[in-house]
Amino acid sequence: MSPAHVLDKYYLAITLLVTCGYQFTGFFIAWTLQFDKITDFTGGSNFFILALLTLLMGNTYFARNIVVSILVMIWASRIAGFLLYRVLKTGSDSRFDDIRSHFFKFLGFWIGQILWIWTVSLPITILNSPSVSDLAIGGANPEFGTGRDIAGVIIWGIGFLIESIADIQKFRFKQNKKAPKDMPMNTGLWAWSRHPSYFGEMLCWWGIWTIAISPATNASIPSVSRAALYGSVVSPLFTFVLLMFGSGIPTAEKPQAERYFLKTYGANGDYPHAWKNHQDYTEQTSILFPLPAMLYRPLPRVLKQTLLMDFAFYRFNEDTDGRKALEREQGGV
Repeated sequence: MSPAHVLDKYYLAITLLVTCGYQFTGFFIAWTLQFDKITDFTGGSNFFILALLTLLMGNTYFARNIVVSILVMIWASRIAGFLLYRVLKTGSDSRFDDIRSHFFKFLGFWIGQILWIWTVSLPITILNSPSVSDLAIGGANPEFGTGRDIAGVIIWGIGFLIESIADIQKFRFKQNKKAPKDMPMNTGLWAWSRHPSYFGEMLCWWGIWTIAISPATNASIPSVSRAALYGSVVSPLFTFVLLMFGSGIPTAEKPQAERYFLKTYGANGDYPHAWKNHQDYTEQTSILFPLPAMLYRPLPRVLKQTLLMDFAFYRFNEDTDGRKALEREQGGV
């Protein structure tokens, strides 16, 4: 059966329209009711919707299309379900405390979520679209099971396990009332990486892209279609940039450091070793790539801040950031 042609042969317009409609509906509900219960859920579930929608519209059901669509839907189901469960248990999401009541700031977050979902979904969107499916019907799509396909599945599988296990470990740590209050989580995957869940998510989308571009290796496919498949590399690249420089690591590193700094030097500094414990943890634990502490700790700082990407701007400076934190705590400017 032939794929359905909807608006354009790459399914770019229809996926953008569906994403905008779904996210703006979520925004309207969240803004009207002033709560955070569905914010992350709508993000994760949107990936599921796009994967299923483009697979059904593509209407070709080749093994590669089915496998990639299922992998995306598994990833989306897990992250949407986990984030929904987490916010239901905690009651709210502190990330939105400063913007929840500001219409345009809150709307800006949802617009950013639209950009994230649509961009990161590009490999599955283009693979399932007529730009590739029409050619696949003519025999231009190599059978699933190439070395590239196998590598992609392995990369995705490793990333999915790392992200899933890391999220569970961190959630249990935060829910454990007996966990030490003056010590960052330094067990499990978090003993090897300060952000293992982000590393796992990056691997997942590199795996998806690796599988999705297999048809582009066939010289009989027009150059424009091959370029579209290769161009979907913006998906894993966007994921990397977002987590490394946007809403990922930058929003976690300094705020966490500030909490431990104030535990020691703040008005209610009841934990004299909290700040030192945090410093020791960051010195011996890789910021992203999982590495044993015995290997990471002795590495030169210049190597950590370049090749291993523990950039200087992630660091909490006691003199400047610490002073500002104390002033904020005291109600100063």
